[in-house]
Amino acid sequence: MGQPTLDQVAAELRACSRVRPVGRIVKVEGGHVEVAGLGAHATIGDRVRLCPDEADPSTGEVVAIDGEHVTVLGNGDLRGLGTRGRVVLLGPDLIAPDDSWIGRVIDPDGRPLDEGPLLPGLFLRPIICPPPPATHRRALGQRVATGLAVFDTLLPLVRGQRIGLFAGSGIGKSTLLAQLAQGVEADVVVIALVGERGREVRHFIDRVLGPRGMQRAVVVAGTSDRSALERRRALLTAMTVAEHFRDAGRHVLFLADSVTRFAEAHREVAVASGEAATLRGHPPSTPHLIAGLVERAGPGTPDQGDITAVFSVLVAASDMDEPVADMLRGVLDGHVVLDREIAERGRFPAVDVLRSVSRSLPDAATAEENALIALARRRLGAFARSEMMIRAGLYEAGADPELDAAVEVQAALDAFVGRSEERGIRASFEALAECLVGRDEKSG
Repeated sequence: MGQPTLDQVAAELRACSRVRPVGRIVKVEGGHVEVAGLGAHATIGDRVRLCPDEADPSTGEVVAIDGEHVTVLGNGDLRGLGTRGRVVLLGPDLIAPDDSWIGRVIDPDGRPLDEGPLLPGLFLRPIICPPPPATHRRALGQRVATGLAVFDTLLPLVRGQRIGLFAGSGIGKSTLLAQLAQGVEADVVVIALVGERGREVRHFIDRVLGPRGMQRAVVVAGTSDRSALERRRALLTAMTVAEHFRDAGRHVLFLADSVTRFAEAHREVAVASGEAATLRGHPPSTPHLIAGLVERAGPGTPDQGDITAVFSVLVAASDMDEPVADMLRGVLDGHVVLDREIAERGRFPAVDVLRSVSRSLPDAATAEENALIALARRRLGAFARSEMMIRAGLYEAGADPELDAAVEVQAALDAFVGRSEERGIRASFEALAECLVGRDEKSG
């Protein structure tokens, strides 16, 4: 771990304020704290420090302002707070990412969760900010290798693309995210773990991601025991870290696990702040929050890099029309569906190619490659439509040449989708072409 530079020390000193507004608690009810004396200074979203007995302070966020009084939503347990307690206004929610954060695990406040100090960057950034101007952003970039055959061919990923990963629990979602973290061509990988159990975070970092994946990664973790404010902030902090590297001209791979838990945390915060959950169980602010988060990813301006993003969504019973999935699908550049039946028969990643789509096509592939993709989808589709009949033994070879061809290459195509490819995109397409050649053509 390096020592702080003079510039970093100076930045820390500039961030320190010698004078901060102080209010007094007048009411504590549920998770809310009503504070007098801060109405003229606070804005919505400002952070405060709650000081029970002037020791062991906790934090909170301003969620409502009424004249001289503000309402604060506390960060977790409020035991020990009482009327007349001091509340210090800290100001906007800011963090200062730094290049030295690569290889580290941090919490939603930008503090280290692993061993050793964490050096702050030179510039403070708000965790909620607008995306680059729409008219100044570049188009999607070149196709990137992923190390996975299905993404190198049938579902290509390009620089600046934003895709959704839709899966139920226990289908291999976290493992797939780790494979992408290790295999995708990118300068930096930023991973947001929202609402995971503490044991799972450790397992993901040590066993799933591993030392190889951590060499170029920043992990932001807001575990399930943290407050809704902190769990929501985890994803926003991670995006802010990704923007730091993007603004330095780097290609960033952003992995979010999961947007569903992010939306659930926001629902807790919004409902506690007085917003009604009228949108199929979610408050009306949820779609705007999700769309704003997704828009912050993508291609940058000509003098910036790109954020290629994969947002995972937990879908119960593979219901692609559940609220969060529906909100997210409409603002993405593609979606990948993981299927439980495929996982149960042992093929990983359990990608359902026919229900998945990459909107980088057809531009991301050559005419020859697009023809191979179309042929593979046609073969997979023909088999899927008649699979029940085939499994029941009712299929008779020779009745349908298209189905005959699909049956002949099905096993090879299924194995191909589950392959890890270290040889690159061209070799993956060559392997796909080989899978699509039937036995008769091979023997001929």
